[in-house]
Amino acid sequence: MIPRAEFLKDILADLRMAASFVTILPVASSKPAADGAVARATWALPVAGLLVGLAGAFVYKAATRLGLPPNLAALLTLATTALITGALHEDGLADTADGLGGGRTRERRLEIMRDSRIGTYGVCALILSFGLRWSALAAIASPFAVTLALCAAHTAARAGVPAFMSLVPPARPDGLSASAGVPPGRSVAIAFALGTLVLALTLGPGKALASLILLSLAGLTLARLAIRRIGGQTGDVLGTFEQLGEILILLVAAAFQVGH
Repeated sequence: MIPRAEFLKDILADLRMAASFVTILPVASSKPAADGAVARATWALPVAGLLVGLAGAFVYKAATRLGLPPNLAALLTLATTALITGALHEDGLADTADGLGGGRTRERRLEIMRDSRIGTYGVCALILSFGLRWSALAAIASPFAVTLALCAAHTAARAGVPAFMSLVPPARPDGLSASAGVPPGRSVAIAFALGTLVLALTLGPGKALASLILLSLAGLTLARLAIRRIGGQTGDVLGTFEQLGEILILLVAAAFQVGH
């Protein structure tokens, strides 16, 4: 049996590691991670996502308190979340769009994805991502409803990443995804449970179910495309999965909000 102090220490280490991977906050441990530590810590990705969502919600609330309209408050919110994450997921989306959309061979597509320059597919993907999320937040408008939607989106979008990593093999032997390893089943289950719980608490059972269905369909589609085009997943593909999750959940929240 693991002593309580050691158990809490491991949880804190996992939380710090997850936060260091999805944000630019200086929370990483100075000690090198042991083998399998990164994969094990993936259960905490939705917790790190929740913190990002709360930061965005704080900015939205402050902006509306200052008298800014919802469209400007939404833009500042997206700028905040991109700043906190170092635009990590947006970068992955752009690279994936360029790689999967261009190149005639698997090797060429992977080469394009590693290129720091952005192409036409990447630009279009970023415009659509920011545009859809901005429109959804502006349509929701209410600061309280925006807070719930942001918490749901940033938590659940990252909750499926461990499962995606577990089910889809790495496209290459090196890179961020391959070096992280395969998340254990326990981490996959905990992350999924946390994401589902936050979805249900913030959006309600009906919206949570709709979000889960859309996330599953998006994940399966992305996985099939990535396997067919480049042979598996990379860190950029994982970033794309997160972006798709954010977009879909915010759209679900906005659609129900408008309908209500």
